[in-house]
Amino acid sequence: MQDYIVKSTVYDGMVRAYAASTTETVEEARKRQDTWATASAALGRTLTITSLMGAMLKGEDTLTVKVEGNGPLGAVIADGNAKGDVRGYVLHPHVDFPLNEHGKLDVRRAVGIEGTLSVVKDLGLKDYFTGQVPLVSGEISEDFTYYFATSEQIPSAVGAGVLINSDHSVLAAGGFILQLMPGADDELVTKLEKRIESFPQISILIQEGNNPEQMLQKLFVDEKVEFHETVPVRYKCKCSKERMENAIKGLGKEEIRQMIEEDHGAEATCHFCNEVYHLSEDELKALITE
Repeated sequence: MQDYIVKSTVYDGMVRAYAASTTETVEEARKRQDTWATASAALGRTLTITSLMGAMLKGEDTLTVKVEGNGPLGAVIADGNAKGDVRGYVLHPHVDFPLNEHGKLDVRRAVGIEGTLSVVKDLGLKDYFTGQVPLVSGEISEDFTYYFATSEQIPSAVGAGVLINSDHSVLAAGGFILQLMPGADDELVTKLEKRIESFPQISILIQEGNNPEQMLQKLFVDEKVEFHETVPVRYKCKCSKERMENAIKGLGKEEIRQMIEEDHGAEATCHFCNEVYHLSEDELKALITE
């Protein structure tokens, strides 16, 4: 099943509901980052939620997410846009632990319970929108739920899950974001909380073959779900040799001459996709001329 996000509304527009299947995207990230199981789960949850938040943007808007706890994983960084493009990496990809007491990958232990979650949005305005909150659980989904309520003042429920095969490849990944619109009453809030509490793991639903529409229909089994739009999701990096050249030009002529004399060329690796770019001596000389 190709990865995608579906946008919908429920309860006569009083709830916005987004759901995503991201198995292929998270597997691509795992292969590029060489993440171990627990690290894959942390990165996969972050990528999934980032893609869902990207679907809330418009046009050329973008966002960057950083989950930085005191666990051995270090920072988890992801960015996305309104077109469904997402990418990300973890500072220390080779982190894995035995399953926790609930039989799940111990993401909390990998991320840590002390630290921050920050979101930076480029909405095409003069200044960026920046929001930052402390981590409340290290499980990532709960941390984003707290972020929406605190930083954006939107009561929300966020869920994301990743299942890993015995060979560390990604078996299933997906997630959802539900947001209450202004005017939602306490009765609706209570009803929504009960549905979420009894809802199966999102990754299990993906594993069983459910698409995003079916997941929302299972969540709102007795309600009419109005589906509005789908957005394809894919792991796509913005790096290129041209970007590398521009970065090197920004170092100045003397720095480039030093690269030629000492290294006889230049090499750079992208953090997000691990693509390696090379520049020869002649190419560096051409940058000096430019």
